[in-house]
Amino acid sequence: MLEKYFAPYGVTSPHELYSCTKSFVSALVGIAINKGLISDVQRPVVGFFPGEDFSGTDSAHTSAQQILYKQSITVENLLTMSSGLEWSENDETYRKMYMSYADWVKFVLDAPMVAEPGRTFNYSSGGSHLLSAIVQKSAAMNTYDFARGNLFGPLGIKNPIWERDPSGIPIGGWGLHLVPRDMAKLGYLYLHGGEWEGKQVVPSLWVRESTRSHIHTDGNLQYGYQWWIDPSGSFFAGLGRFGQCIFVVPGLDLVAVFTAHIETNDPEIDLLRKYIIPACSPGQ
Repeated sequence: MLEKYFAPYGVTSPHELYSCTKSFVSALVGIAINKGLISDVQRPVVGFFPGEDFSGTDSAHTSAQQILYKQSITVENLLTMSSGLEWSENDETYRKMYMSYADWVKFVLDAPMVAEPGRTFNYSSGGSHLLSAIVQKSAAMNTYDFARGNLFGPLGIKNPIWERDPSGIPIGGWGLHLVPRDMAKLGYLYLHGGEWEGKQVVPSLWVRESTRSHIHTDGNLQYGYQWWIDPSGSFFAGLGRFGQCIFVVPGLDLVAVFTAHIETNDPEIDLLRKYIIPACSPGQ
């Protein structure tokens, strides 16, 4: 194992994971399915929130097709960022959600449908937050407590910090704070098919499904279940804003973690491809 920290940060310094949080939430969904708390990934999302009206603020102009599409959004659509719900990943969306809504689940599901579920990739931290809410509903306990008992605890992740929405739901798209070694634990867990110290923490089938491509994106990477997938198959990754990364390279038995605060285009993938992978490859 090789580590390098730069002052004022050190081995015990927690970092906000931003969207790397999504990969942890995906693991929790897999655990919940394995426990029978969620039937399967084809379960309709609105069914987790009975009695709620998600027709939106302009319900008088909501078409029958829109209603049908919204009712057909599945857990898998959320996992693959293909819900079809309108969402723009920008500060304006976050500002509106933080300032105007006490119920973030309603904020996300009230949005109009702009595509048929499962057809189009649209990166949505709001959709990831719905996954956290679904885990909480299904487990009948706070997502944080479920995570401590079924993921953080088995991995030896102590006292994680996880920001919550106004309703107390741990934020599914961001907000988890961990030290780099704890980030690496998730990568190591997935590198070994969900097994940790002889215990199957995440089902091996879920790891395989999560880390294969389910949908094409508009970028150079493909997408699984809240994991980014290299098209060549050489690595998969949890990627967060400003340079928070968990890379898993199965062919080299390698996990690489970055924490940073980089305002420009993230260079970590180039660093992985040009330097880390060659340095760890046999014969190099």
